[in-house]
Amino acid sequence: METVRIVENGVQAKKEIEQLIMQGYTKEEIYLLAHDQNRSEDLTDSLDINDISVQEQGVLDSIANVFRTRGDELRSKLESLGLSSNDAERYEEELDHGKVIVVASKSA
Repeated sequence: METVRIVENGVQAKKEIEQLIMQGYTKEEIYLLAHDQNRSEDLTDSLDINDISVQEQGVLDSIANVFRTRGDELRSKLESLGLSSNDAERYEEELDHGKVIVVASKSA
């Protein structure tokens, strides 16, 4: 079960994360993605939530991400959280436009 929110910035991301926690998700079940890797890491650190790691992706996908474009890597990460390839592609397009994606996943 995944819940996905598209936001404009870190302030909106924080509000969405707080709402997801109120809905019963833990911080360990909430992930944040931005197209720019530095922005993604900065927001993940400042909002104290998880980065999508080897645990969610698996070893082979994590290694493959080293050789993928950022868009391919983001789609792979979204799929590792349980999103369909069509949904992952649609959300990755939002990331291309500077949006931030917050994903809460009970299955990750």
